[in-house]
Amino acid sequence: MDRPWLNSYPEGVSADIDVNKYSSVVEIFEKSVAEFSDNPSFSNFGKTLSYSEFAQATTSVAAYLQNTLGLKKGDRVAIMIPNLLQNPVSIFGVLRAGLTVVNTNPLYTARELRHQLKDSRARAIIVIENFASTVEEVVGDTDVEHIIVTKMGDMLDFPKSMLINLVVKYVKKMVPEFSLPNAVNFKTVLSEGSKFNLSSTSLNHDDIAFLQYTGGTTGVAKGAMLTHKNMVANMLQSAEWIKNDVVQGKEIVITALPLYHIFSLTANCLVFMEAGAKNILITNPRDFEGFVKELSSIPFTAMTGVNTLFNALINTDGFNDIDFSNLKITLGGGMSVQPAVAAQWKQITGCTLSEAFGLTETSPAVCINPLNLKEYNGSIGLPIPSTYCKLINDEGNEVSNREPGELCIKGPQVMQGYWNLPEESANVFTADGWLKTGDIAKIDDNGFFYIVDRIKDMILVSGFNVYPNEIENVIVEHEGVLECGVIGVPDEKRGEAVKAFVVRKDDSLTEAELLSFCKENLTGYKTPDKIVFIQELPKTNVGKVLRRELRSL
Repeated sequence: MDRPWLNSYPEGVSADIDVNKYSSVVEIFEKSVAEFSDNPSFSNFGKTLSYSEFAQATTSVAAYLQNTLGLKKGDRVAIMIPNLLQNPVSIFGVLRAGLTVVNTNPLYTARELRHQLKDSRARAIIVIENFASTVEEVVGDTDVEHIIVTKMGDMLDFPKSMLINLVVKYVKKMVPEFSLPNAVNFKTVLSEGSKFNLSSTSLNHDDIAFLQYTGGTTGVAKGAMLTHKNMVANMLQSAEWIKNDVVQGKEIVITALPLYHIFSLTANCLVFMEAGAKNILITNPRDFEGFVKELSSIPFTAMTGVNTLFNALINTDGFNDIDFSNLKITLGGGMSVQPAVAAQWKQITGCTLSEAFGLTETSPAVCINPLNLKEYNGSIGLPIPSTYCKLINDEGNEVSNREPGELCIKGPQVMQGYWNLPEESANVFTADGWLKTGDIAKIDDNGFFYIVDRIKDMILVSGFNVYPNEIENVIVEHEGVLECGVIGVPDEKRGEAVKAFVVRKDDSLTEAELLSFCKENLTGYKTPDKIVFIQELPKTNVGKVLRRELRSL
């Protein structure tokens, strides 16, 4: 297959990567620890671990899992921790023990957690005490034999560790009562694990590194089987793409998205770890005043996030006053970046917000915009090295340039399939092995791809295809709008009509005023029939707007 997008590649970026450079994610870790031993690795709540200290902690966790718990290669371990130092230490401790990480959202309900633990057949879970009560509620229905509980301050220095743990539990009352009598404290794991030798486990490309659950917002969550090859490939692909802007051992990246999310896991944890960067873990990015205050004290060079995060930051007092002179890379993914947000970000920071596109099923990166673009261009960028993309119609035939079609992907980063779901796995691939994304896209003459919308979110108005992203992008251009979500609702005459849910920046904004603005900027059938003002849009924990929940409002 031709790759017309190669002509638009950044200078010096290779068309393909050598996925055999590393045999596993653990080998990437070992390379970084050896090369950047004294450099800072992860930082949180003012505590910074050097790469060698990070390695020591992961050795203790891995040795404990092997020796005390008796876990064997391939066993699954769930990690249910927000962005604290314990998170990356646990991730690499599990991987170094030859085990598989089951990344688990701490905000899961009991129903969601029960499903994930039962489906993955996890033998152990490492959980922050704030959510241990949820584990208590479901653990009896699962195969979990071992529970490790950590407190928020467990990896900080005394007395700060004690103070934070006391405040979290007794002042802020963020720890519901729980009873897990056989649970072990994370600090015990570190101390006891340090007494054992870590047995080296042979890992190869075919071993599963992560069971990454996806699809829970639209149905039962499925575990994407991401092998060491998938993760190594996507790390190398992304690293190759940004190599012109990265100085080994010198970067400082802001990690606000949780590491249990695939975007943050690969982009921040793996890509920047391989580059010897310092990773600043933001535990509660929704405290935007506190987030801005922390950013003000850090000479950060890179940041990743989603559109809603960037939008909230630029509307937080004090953000304009931050020194952005070191910022070289701002990468947006997880959901569509809105032009209005990208324009404001560039105006304030001087750094172009580069949009990327990916899926849990692709580890995740598929397309990224060249970082040398002066302005946001509305596209998701170009397929990264060793990645093939095509657009197909409903009959499965490839469409012509400029025609929209379903985006399909091939590359070494594409998952093996869904855990224990052979039929669902078969349904998401074409007969000749292309992953179907469910996203409608188009490609321009220079090879840049543009996401039009999700197939399931498309609105059919009098036979015309209407895409919520386009309408949302127009509405947020209004100076009185903070954010917006658009859905289709049944309509007797036209089949469906457009309904917009809007969070106002200016409380004086009226429905009539906003409808008039829409009519000036949208053709008739795209103009919302109804605008509803609400205080907050329903979102996932990483900021994606939940259109499904909008339909129930």
